[in-house]
Amino acid sequence: MLNQESPMDNHNNNKQDYLLAIDNGTQSVRALLFDLKGNLLGKGKVELEAYFSSRPGWAEQHPDYYWAKLGEACQLLWQQTGIDRSQIRGVSLTTQRGTLINVDAQGRALRPAILWLDQRQAEVEGKIKGPWGWLFKLIGAEATVDYFRAQAEANWVAQEQPEVWAATDKFLLLSGFLTHRLTGNFVDSVGCCVAYLPFDYKRLRWAAPSDWKWQALAVRQEQLPTLLKPGETLGRITAEASRHTGIPEGLPLIAAGADKACEVLGSGVQDSTTACLSYGTTATITTTRSRYLEVVPLIPPYPAAVPDHYNCEVMIFRGYWMVSWFKQQFGLREVQQAAEQGLEPEQLFDALVQAVPPGSMGLTLQPYWSPGIREPGMEAKGAMIGFGDVHTRAHIYRAILEGLAYALRQGMERIEKRSRLKISRLRVAGGGSQSDAAMQLTADIFGLSVERPHVYEASGLGAVIACAVGLGLYPDFATAISAMTRVGAVFEPQPQAQQMYQRLYSEVYLRMYRQLKPLYQSIREITGYPA
Repeated sequence: MLNQESPMDNHNNNKQDYLLAIDNGTQSVRALLFDLKGNLLGKGKVELEAYFSSRPGWAEQHPDYYWAKLGEACQLLWQQTGIDRSQIRGVSLTTQRGTLINVDAQGRALRPAILWLDQRQAEVEGKIKGPWGWLFKLIGAEATVDYFRAQAEANWVAQEQPEVWAATDKFLLLSGFLTHRLTGNFVDSVGCCVAYLPFDYKRLRWAAPSDWKWQALAVRQEQLPTLLKPGETLGRITAEASRHTGIPEGLPLIAAGADKACEVLGSGVQDSTTACLSYGTTATITTTRSRYLEVVPLIPPYPAAVPDHYNCEVMIFRGYWMVSWFKQQFGLREVQQAAEQGLEPEQLFDALVQAVPPGSMGLTLQPYWSPGIREPGMEAKGAMIGFGDVHTRAHIYRAILEGLAYALRQGMERIEKRSRLKISRLRVAGGGSQSDAAMQLTADIFGLSVERPHVYEASGLGAVIACAVGLGLYPDFATAISAMTRVGAVFEPQPQAQQMYQRLYSEVYLRMYRQLKPLYQSIREITGYPA
């Protein structure tokens, strides 16, 4: 049941082939129908309540809520397209990363899912023992290991809700939970394993019994699902799942990857000299490599949605959070107009960006909304400097976009330094890619041509690329990427703006964190924030 799907020998070549992607993000769940050329033929989108908080800093959601909304998205797709569902060859699933769920032996959730946005921490008790402990002390990595242990959701549940942990038969990512609901199998894709779990990122499998992560985490081997590579068959749609979703019973569910990994794949990024820049809930810059490389020492690259490959990623945690904050606080008019016109709000916010010159009249933003383990450190906070009486909401909005681009350019330079390879092309995906103004200022800040993929739903496209290869509709990932992805609009740097941004980046932005760090530390000591 879990073997590679082979092509259908009796397939009618005159019949249109469709592929279905389920994309369960943080803000919405989407059922997406593609053809074999990568054209989006239909979309059923259902907005999500991202999370609820019963305590400050918590971010949870009911797993059954995700399943219910997934069904709604599929039914909406069928209503809007009216296609012959017998023409769908296969399904792939991609989800938000790092959202974890405790389930019993029947796959029923034992408590709310803990989202990747959750900020609770477990108590760190004792040190890692044996040779691993000696090694971490020798190389000065004890703080990094303790951060991993504190952030691990499994440790918090085991400590604070021992009865739940004792009843936990499987500890699943959202991708694994939904895969079980669709197929009845406790399986997941290697490409989805981004979380505080005992995963060996170098070998792309669960950690060996001697690995230090088994000491660091409460998880047991038998609580984890079987892992398969992108392109392998996770199972087939069950009768029960078919009744809920309308997906034909028996269709193969093909392993893909997490949403960011699929977004990189769907953007057509398959080498180390092209980067995918994502303006999403989490802003990232990512390259794809066949060899393991830690951009930040001791912080591993993530599994790619291509088998045996890695995504070297620099993340701005909650990167686009301040864009959402700005919309809520200052952009209600544009949000309402966009809804009425059926547009993405970013397209209407372009007028604000274009009303302000490059550099936002000196208003410079540093997007460190959430603390990190290295740079930014645990004391970090966001900052905006250079306010004057000339500044309006338009300047603030442009400064937000510029600050995110500065941070991602710094991430690109880290990747280049560690890989010793120059990045020569940028593909931009995520919500922010819908803004022409944001694309142009990105080209100006990076000094590179910036390409927008032909389809906005890049993560869904990445999922169906894995599906197409797994079904044998294309012989390999390179062929499928070539056939199913292409460039839409291209934005070239404007020399005058590029020159100004270069000075602001090198003379102001790169100095901000070092000079403000002592003030952040004082703020934390005085107020206790951030914890």
